[in-house]
Amino acid sequence: MLVELRIENYAVIEALTVRLETGLNALTGETGAGKSIIVGALGLLLGERASTEIVRAGADRAVVEGVFDASGVEGLADGLHERGIVIDDGLVILRREIVSEGRSRAWINGAASTATVVGDVGRRLVDLHGQHEHQTLLRADEQRAILDAFADARALADAVATDWARVSEAQRALDELDARGREIAQRADFLRFQAEEIERAALREDEEDELEREASRLEHASELTRLATRLYDALYAAEEAMGAQLADLRRTLDALVRLDPACGEWVAVLDEARYGLEELGRQMGDYASDIEDNPARLEELLRRRDLLYRLKAKYGPTLPDVIGVGRRARAELDTLDGVALERGVLERARTEAEQTHARHCEELSTARRDAAARLDREVNEAIRGLGMPDGHFVTQLEALSRPDGTGAESVTFLVSANAGFEPAPLSRVASGGELSRVMLALKSILAREDRVPSLVFDEIDAGIGGRVAHHVAERLAEVALHHQVFVVTHLPQIASRADHQLVVEKADHAGRAATTVRHVAGEARIRELARMLGGDPESSVSLEHARELLSAAR
Repeated sequence: MLVELRIENYAVIEALTVRLETGLNALTGETGAGKSIIVGALGLLLGERASTEIVRAGADRAVVEGVFDASGVEGLADGLHERGIVIDDGLVILRREIVSEGRSRAWINGAASTATVVGDVGRRLVDLHGQHEHQTLLRADEQRAILDAFADARALADAVATDWARVSEAQRALDELDARGREIAQRADFLRFQAEEIERAALREDEEDELEREASRLEHASELTRLATRLYDALYAAEEAMGAQLADLRRTLDALVRLDPACGEWVAVLDEARYGLEELGRQMGDYASDIEDNPARLEELLRRRDLLYRLKAKYGPTLPDVIGVGRRARAELDTLDGVALERGVLERARTEAEQTHARHCEELSTARRDAAARLDREVNEAIRGLGMPDGHFVTQLEALSRPDGTGAESVTFLVSANAGFEPAPLSRVASGGELSRVMLALKSILAREDRVPSLVFDEIDAGIGGRVAHHVAERLAEVALHHQVFVVTHLPQIASRADHQLVVEKADHAGRAATTVRHVAGEARIRELARMLGGDPESSVSLEHARELLSAAR
């Protein structure tokens, strides 16, 4: 609810704080005192465009700030938290500042925001009736929600929205799958050629080094055999091989050792050299005998090397890169093969969601039709007691070309305020007072279902009086049992039913007009009601009449 409204340098208001309570709050005062200015200031917190003309003459900026208790507003705290705004003790403080130079700034709980966001939050907290652009009930989605609440079909409406989300998600997945399938199909021939060409090659990541070594041996087979044989002969096989020479030298060393035993440690050195050279010679012989002069094998290796070169040139630069290209091409082709299976799964999911959606839509349509008939009867009865004897209210249900997340039909509230006129959408009702009374009728019927905690009615008493005024007052009091209600009124019948009465007064202050607001109770309230009754507020007759009116209202 709206706890406090603070206004600075707005129109004729220099500084004003309006504190509101639960229940029915009536704002009264002489014509021109500034009641509508206060409502206009509140409108800034509900998204109204700011004009520099509202800045009080001589001031550099106008400020409007509202303190709201939003503890009972579902989802608001989470929504603000997502924007990085913290709510302490359930309080939300909205602030608009209009600078005379033309700039406009906005805050929520001290955090810089935009006028649009402030307006969005404000409209969840206050429903202002009397100026069309701020009335949530003029919106199609709100009218639909109200009818569903009246039909006790919110859960069914949520189910329809959930079903439709499932249908939409399945369709989105199908569209993405088809797009992916078309893209792969267009590339399929190319991908298949890539995959098959690389797969036929049966590549191994480490085969290049092995291939190069084997090809090199075959290309130089004769030279390798010659060199290895020469080493074999020189080290081991020939009569004058180095091994034989070292054996002869060993005998010489043995003679030396016999003469000088201290030379015995060199025997091992010579033996190691002799055996090493002999072993190397034998290995050279084995190596020479293993070398194969195989032109056919060499040709095969050269062809393989050319194939690897060509594949690397096309898909490389390295052999692992080529293998990766082949794997990816095959994976894309496998995806194409799996599209049909996946599509079948998604189509079944979509069909199931569509069937559930259709069933819930049919149930919701039935509930809406029944509720619309009941709502029409109750609203028509209410508005005829609110000074619109020829008023006619109709809930129009119009089938959609295709059911969606809101159901199978649109919901529009139509009203005709005068005889001989066809009912038209609420947004086209010309009179603010008539519109406010239609809204009051709806609010009194739907009070328990309505989600906006504070209601402001301006111009609701335009053109009414007498018994109708009493009916309007009764309706406002009924609504105030479930909402905070703030009504701007000239009628004592309405003011007397208020739980709290505030009087707007204008006076000269230092040669300039200034508006003030004060709560009245007791005798002060009796005098204000006497003034509103049109008599002398100081006469005993007027005061007694005011007391009787206030007593009857209780």
